[in-house]
Amino acid sequence: MAYSDEEGRLAVRIAREAIESHVRGREFPTLGVPERFNEKAGAFVTLNTHPESHLRGCIGYPSPFFPLVKALVKAAEGACEDPRFPPLQEDEVARVVVEVSLLTHPELLTVKKPKEYAKVISIGRDGLIVAQGPARGLLLPQVATEWKWSAEEFLSEGCMKAGLLPDAWLEDGTRIYTFQAEIFSEVEPRGFVARRDLGAGNARR
Repeated sequence: MAYSDEEGRLAVRIAREAIESHVRGREFPTLGVPERFNEKAGAFVTLNTHPESHLRGCIGYPSPFFPLVKALVKAAEGACEDPRFPPLQEDEVARVVVEVSLLTHPELLTVKKPKEYAKVISIGRDGLIVAQGPARGLLLPQVATEWKWSAEEFLSEGCMKAGLLPDAWLEDGTRIYTFQAEIFSEVEPRGFVARRDLGAGNARR
């Protein structure tokens, strides 16, 4: 995948512009983007309050359904309307930091026994999708590092995100997918954009 820092800054700029346009009820402007941004790719947009760093919204598309530029715009607009929170208000726009996660394609993990999932997941590198029947739960890679979870805790939290019991990852009917992300975030609202390094560690901590 390997997006450049310049591409990462552009991705955050697109998301920021989409947020500002959505909250103010104006049309998203036409932006010139490199051809790569017209290729289908998964992306998430996360909003955090500043300086408290409390989650204010996070929406995205794990699979490459849309061209990247469209995925960023739709994810940013969705983050403004995250159902877990009240809709983002105009006076909040200058008090949130915009973070963009550019994703690889999710890949199904195959193990001989479910207990082995915890051995092949790398905290700081992998994001998770837990799937069982129609239930789906997704956690971005940065969530595990921010909460200092072990691989087992990460799997359990992914299960609960899907509305399943915490140990559902040990059931034969549960599928576990992993993906990676390149993460770019404003240091302060409308400020400098930096690449986040999560410091991938061992699967077991």
